[in-house]
Amino acid sequence: MNSATVRNLLVRGMLAGLAAGVLALVAAYLLGEPSVDRAIAFEDGHSHEHEVEVVSRSLQSTAGLATGVLVYGLAFGGIAALAYCFALGRVGRFGPRATALLLSGCALLAVYVVPFLKYPANPPSVGDPDTIGKRTTLYFLMMLLSVLLAVAATLLGKRLAPGLGTWWATVTAVAAFAVAVGVAFAFLPVVNEVPRDFPATLLWRFRLSALAIQSVLWAGFGLLFGELAERLLNPRPVTTASGRTVPAAR
Repeated sequence: MNSATVRNLLVRGMLAGLAAGVLALVAAYLLGEPSVDRAIAFEDGHSHEHEVEVVSRSLQSTAGLATGVLVYGLAFGGIAALAYCFALGRVGRFGPRATALLLSGCALLAVYVVPFLKYPANPPSVGDPDTIGKRTTLYFLMMLLSVLLAVAATLLGKRLAPGLGTWWATVTAVAAFAVAVGVAFAFLPVVNEVPRDFPATLLWRFRLSALAIQSVLWAGFGLLFGELAERLLNPRPVTTASGRTVPAAR
């Protein structure tokens, strides 16, 4: 893959990430913000201290939310596009669309779902402010381990495929990934700072909405970027007025 193709895929990845960020923004506003508002109301009702609001809640839930989600979508779209350039043709005989969806699904699993299962997202009023540094470090450590283990499982499957066949090599690699993740879960410390009187339903809805937002983001990126990559890498032939078919320019 030459540098021009990589550059074009990078631009398309960032555009797809930005568009997926718009979809995730809608999901966050409709699904996540109501739970955040209820969690803040719970915190205000149980706190005896009145903090000065530096940034208004309305600004946080609109411009602040949009800025964060869209910048995140733009950045991860570029990173995912570069990973796509490396993965295309190396993870099986998949076309551009299928590779994009496979990459998005694996990224969702490794980057978000696995760390989420160990250290799930929490709404406001959940968590000790004094331990935020420790909790952040543990979360990113779990994310890094998950990504490295996913890469190792992919390499293991590729190495085993000639001897075991694609099916059993994939099953073995997935099983090895699950076992390694289970070991990481067992050794990393548990964090449980949910107040006893915090509504369980609210906590559950917030975590489900967080998972749904990420699913919308990655699924949207996989579909959009897959289509853009397909049109770039496999352009449709152009039919001229005389009826001749000529290759499309890339």
